[in-house]
Amino acid sequence: MASKVLSQIDKDGNATIALNRPDVHNALDPEMGAQLISTLQALDANPKVRAVVIMGQGASFCAGADIGHMRKSATYSKKQNYEAALAHAQIYHTIYTLQKPTIARVHGAVRGGGMGIVAACDIAVGSLDATFRLSEVRLGIAPVMISPYVVAAIGERQSRRYFLTAETFDAAEAFRIGLLHDLVIADELNARIGNLLAELYCGGPQAVAFAKRQIAKVAQATIGPETVEETARGIATMRATAEAQEGLGAFLEKRPAAWLTPAAPAKKTKKRSPR
Repeated sequence: MASKVLSQIDKDGNATIALNRPDVHNALDPEMGAQLISTLQALDANPKVRAVVIMGQGASFCAGADIGHMRKSATYSKKQNYEAALAHAQIYHTIYTLQKPTIARVHGAVRGGGMGIVAACDIAVGSLDATFRLSEVRLGIAPVMISPYVVAAIGERQSRRYFLTAETFDAAEAFRIGLLHDLVIADELNARIGNLLAELYCGGPQAVAFAKRQIAKVAQATIGPETVEETARGIATMRATAEAQEGLGAFLEKRPAAWLTPAAPAKKTKKRSPR
């Protein structure tokens, strides 16, 4: 049986994860969710990996939760429903808390949980053909598990519209409201992601991971004396690291930092599926 999640790591430390249920537009069932979480955790623990790109095989990025599983869950007890929901919610939390930078490579249909994956990634690049919908209310439920990530990405005001209307919107609107950072034609997706990876790798790996944690920590924090003290302690800790000393030394000596590795030019990036 083919794996529902594929992954590969190239020589530059770029990891690619592909959702691999193209016949159902990469809808998320429990097995796929578990495979996705374990794959993400393995890549996060791998020191060779510098960033993770998440994509979908076939015509769509991800159509959200699997309808067959949703139908089955209607027969679950309250405890079974909770346990299944908790396992599914871990998908988005795992992506959001990954130490490595994450990039969503978005195309085709993006529905429900698919939008949760996009929103949980640090960066999202989409093609002009992508369409989006938070369709849960039309099924008599609500986008609860993905709500922390989607609201953080597009804000409360836009969430009030799209959570409630469940209308379909296009890639241009996704870009306008902040769900997508970049919008390109389909043939330029890989090249744009290659450029972003090259930019990410100009930063120290530890510094990038610290920056990710800091954003999550202060995004909803009140700016007061405790925050001021915490940020001061944070930068003082970072400045004392070997990586920071190397970065400062490289700057002063006008040389490349030790963590910089040659990145393949974006124009050479080939569109291929993980094996």
